[in-house]
Amino acid sequence: MAGIFKAYDIRGTVPDQLDEALADRIGRAVATHLGARRLVVGRDMRDSGVGLTRALIRGINAAGCDVVDIGIVSTPMQYFAVGSLAADGGVMVTASHNPASYNGFKISAKDVVPVGGDSGLAQIEALARGDQPPAADVAGSVSEHDVKADYAARITSLLSFGERRLKVGVDCGNGMGGLEVEHVLSGFPVEIVGLYLEPDGTFPNHEANPLNPANMRDLQAAVIREGCDLGIGFDGDADRACFCDENGELIGNDLVTALLAPELVPQEPGCAVLYDLRSSRVVPDTVRALGGKPIRERVGHAFMKATLRRHGGPYGGELSGHFYYRDLWYTDSAILTAGLVIARLSRGTEKLSDLAAPLHRYPTTGEVNFHVEDKDGKIEEVAAAFPDARQDRLDGVTIEYDTWWCNVRKSNTEPLLRLVLEADDQPTFETARARLMALLGTPA
Repeated sequence: MAGIFKAYDIRGTVPDQLDEALADRIGRAVATHLGARRLVVGRDMRDSGVGLTRALIRGINAAGCDVVDIGIVSTPMQYFAVGSLAADGGVMVTASHNPASYNGFKISAKDVVPVGGDSGLAQIEALARGDQPPAADVAGSVSEHDVKADYAARITSLLSFGERRLKVGVDCGNGMGGLEVEHVLSGFPVEIVGLYLEPDGTFPNHEANPLNPANMRDLQAAVIREGCDLGIGFDGDADRACFCDENGELIGNDLVTALLAPELVPQEPGCAVLYDLRSSRVVPDTVRALGGKPIRERVGHAFMKATLRRHGGPYGGELSGHFYYRDLWYTDSAILTAGLVIARLSRGTEKLSDLAAPLHRYPTTGEVNFHVEDKDGKIEEVAAAFPDARQDRLDGVTIEYDTWWCNVRKSNTEPLLRLVLEADDQPTFETARARLMALLGTPA
């Protein structure tokens, strides 16, 4: 069991780290910790999910809790089911973009509030590791529910398309994005050029992680070859999306956060828009220019969702490709993000590259990884090297001058330090990068 309880979810290799017996115990623990009477359970397309889901439901039922089984779905579909059915929470059986040998559980409480390391997952781990309580006097029941039509209607209701019909390249990496295409995107006024739409838990074509540029190459080539207006890459459980323009050029997800602002901010003057601290300064610049209030937050969906909920803002975005929406219980939605980008393009004549061009105003490294043995020590060394800078410790250390800034933080999921650097101009960028590389070493 050691090592599978992460900062945001439960994830490990099957069956050596995660098996059906443990899934049963986790099911009991989740139902007990949440005090739940009804939980929604869905799973992705991985073969191991069949047995793990069956065992998870058995454990939940043993605690006297009913289960609504929604079958094979994307993670956003599962979130929608928890919210729209007013359940006490839910579990999505998925390992997101991880290889086929992995599986896991994403847990949410009532109102689709995420359960993470700092918000209940540690208690669930303790319950799952400890002595199991006796089964409830009356076992819970299992009912089935197909959420897809209601989900598609909800997403579509949040979009306003123009008359221009777009040609859209979509790479689902054989993950759950195929269901988003079938049930939602196919209902948009678009022509679809699809790649790897068939869900296949062996991921025969490439890893379902569009954040890795290598996994976007097939999509980029298809966009150029087929004359598409844009390309969209989904991750394994379809809660993240990455984009390329009509020329196949990748668009940073922080810039996508800025691209969304004209769709959502002007209708709510003064509204809060959340962005993670790795994002370009162009995000707060854009939000302010449209009359919104940019809110900076540490990395991680649990933190982002909680802060967005507290401020009641319409949306937020992370560099990782997670985009969150108030109208979907503050959860991640890759397909709504795609729909908003498509809707904006459909109401005008501009190309996506035209919309993105003004946002490419600051030289940046993007996120760069470094293998470092003493991560805490290295962060302190970086902080000490810039004593005259403005600094904060919201997540790792952020160092800020008038003409450049950087953030160095520990990965929540891997043994790495991560750097993001941005500057006002190229000479300043090169100078700052040289100083940081001297401290951090060679990128991983």
